[in-house]
Amino acid sequence: MEPAKWTPERAAAIIDHSLLRPNLKDEDLIRMCDEAVKYRFCTVTVNPCSVMLSKERVRGSSVKVCSVVSFPFGLSRTEVKVREALVAIGDGASEIDMVLNIGAEKSHQYSVVFRDAKAVVDAAKGTDKAIVVKAILETCYLTDEEKVAACQACVKAGVDFVKTSTGYGSGGATVHDVVLMHKTVGPEIGVKAAGGISSAKTFVELASAGANRIGTSHSVDIINQLSSNVV
Repeated sequence: MEPAKWTPERAAAIIDHSLLRPNLKDEDLIRMCDEAVKYRFCTVTVNPCSVMLSKERVRGSSVKVCSVVSFPFGLSRTEVKVREALVAIGDGASEIDMVLNIGAEKSHQYSVVFRDAKAVVDAAKGTDKAIVVKAILETCYLTDEEKVAACQACVKAGVDFVKTSTGYGSGGATVHDVVLMHKTVGPEIGVKAAGGISSAKTFVELASAGANRIGTSHSVDIINQLSSNVV
C-alpha cells in the first residue's frame, strides 16, 4: 500500500499500542490506555499484571487488551504458559502474545515449538471467548531456515498471527523477515511486526511488506507523523 493511503485512521486500526516497560507506573498505564482510546488503536499490549487495570480503562471503547505470555524470553514450561494465558483471559485479555521457546527453535526441536504453541492455542480457543493468539519467534536470533520452520510449526498449531520480536532481543522487525514470514504462513495467518518501530516511514515499509499488525510504543508519534505527511 502506498504511503499516502496509510491514513492515521487506517494505521491506528492495526497498531498494538505497546505498554511493556517494566518501570511503568499506574499513571503511565492509564495515560497510554487513554491514548489508545483517543486514537482508536487496535489494542493495548500489556504485561499480565496490568490486564485488569487496562481493561477497565478502555471499557466502552473498541480497544482490546492484549497480554504477553512468557515474556520476554519464552522459556517457561508449556503448562505455565497455558496457565498464564488463561489467567490473562480471565482478567479481560482478548488477545495473547506468547513468546515461543527460543532455545527449541535454535535446537531445531520444532515438535516442541508446535506443542508449546498448540497448548496455548487450544486453551485459549477452549474458553467461551473469541481469543486471538500470536506466537513470537524472536527473529533476531534465528536463521531464515529456522524462521520458516518455526512459522510452519505455528501454522500447524493454529495460531492467528506470527510475530517477529519482543522488542527486548538484539534486534527488531525487518522488512526481510516480514516478507519471509508472510510468504511462509500464507494469507490466512497474520504477521505482526514489532521491535524498533518508531517512525511512520518504518511503519509504512513494514505494513506494505505484509505486516497486518504493528506493535510499537511510538504509536502516537507515528500517527502524528502520518497526519503531517512525514513519511
